[in-house]
Amino acid sequence: MAAQFIRSNRLTSGLLAALGAGSTLYAFTPQAEMFWKCDNKADCETVKKIEEAYKKLNGPEGEKCKSLLKKHLTKNVIDELKTKKTKLGATLYDCIRSGVYNLDAGVGVYAPDAEAYKVFSGLFDPIIEEYHGFKPNEKQPPVDLGEGKIREFPPLDPKGKYIKSTRIRCGRSLAGYPFNPCLKEDDYLAMEGKVKKAFSTFDGQLKGQYYPLDGMTKETQNKLIADHFLFKEGDRHLQHANACNFWPKGRGIFHNNDKTFLIWVNEEDHMRIISMQDGSDVGTVLDRLIKGVKHIEKQVPFSRDDRLGWLTFCPTNLGSTVRASVHIKLPKISARKDFKDICEKLNLQVRGIHGEHSESEGGVYDISNKARLGLSEYEAVKQMYDGVKKLIEMEEKE
Repeated sequence: MAAQFIRSNRLTSGLLAALGAGSTLYAFTPQAEMFWKCDNKADCETVKKIEEAYKKLNGPEGEKCKSLLKKHLTKNVIDELKTKKTKLGATLYDCIRSGVYNLDAGVGVYAPDAEAYKVFSGLFDPIIEEYHGFKPNEKQPPVDLGEGKIREFPPLDPKGKYIKSTRIRCGRSLAGYPFNPCLKEDDYLAMEGKVKKAFSTFDGQLKGQYYPLDGMTKETQNKLIADHFLFKEGDRHLQHANACNFWPKGRGIFHNNDKTFLIWVNEEDHMRIISMQDGSDVGTVLDRLIKGVKHIEKQVPFSRDDRLGWLTFCPTNLGSTVRASVHIKLPKISARKDFKDICEKLNLQVRGIHGEHSESEGGVYDISNKARLGLSEYEAVKQMYDGVKKLIEMEEKE
């Protein structure tokens, strides 16, 4: 211990001598350089992890990695950002760790708090631009949920030949709270208390019940699983993003009595608000979502940024946060080798029926709008609506 103290004092003395040395040039040891760079910034161990992460992504182990993280985490970005921290203490490593552990990720980054989007903009901005086509000098358009425009979205598939179900969801973060990695147990419980109070005031078609995950009975659990409502503890991408602390504290699920309106509390975002039903009546699904969002917002303020819109944990969900989707079976065009390219050109995203990182089952795909940022909530729904309408027309011509 004494020897360690002496070594530390010698290192500090050497640094002080260098500062007072006038024009004399000192060559610091690598250890001294690291000590100096990390002082009052990201700690030395974190900086080391960031540099090792870069080596992993660009070494033999990361050879097959195609993520946006790998593409945009350049040496210059590393050197610029590796010692920075947000006011809550989040570092570049907190942003990239999921994509470093999961080399098969498509994006690979998360924002541990809202400030991270600005502090680490050297990484986030190019990823956001490539994913959303949203440039650093652009701003998210004003909120337009689609009120008064519901008639523009009549059923896409009135005969029920192709579309099994329709779902529109959005994410919301509560104003005054960071994202999962920076939340404390008391934060989770306080947020849960606020949203539960808001849920208790729902009436009419939105009236329902909240089910906390903590202490949930096996009977309730089985019921929610059977309804395909229950979310599990985060997948490996969220686990490695440090998004599952204090699980299951402060987490839960609300659904209305008709089981067409659902809210996830503190899963990936503070809230995922979902409207859904069988069939292809996009207008009715959107109308229900709008009523639910506006009702909650009157009682629980949401976090919004002038440039990035509604703030979310994952940068792919920024902006409108809207993901409008259908479960659809298109046997002819989905068999084409260029099916995903067709969808890409229509600004559509294709997933399996169990969501991201899943496969199609029985030829049924989950197809949604791809972009969320740079377009309003209404425009995001319209992007899905117009694209799916075109796919159905192509299917009928095959």
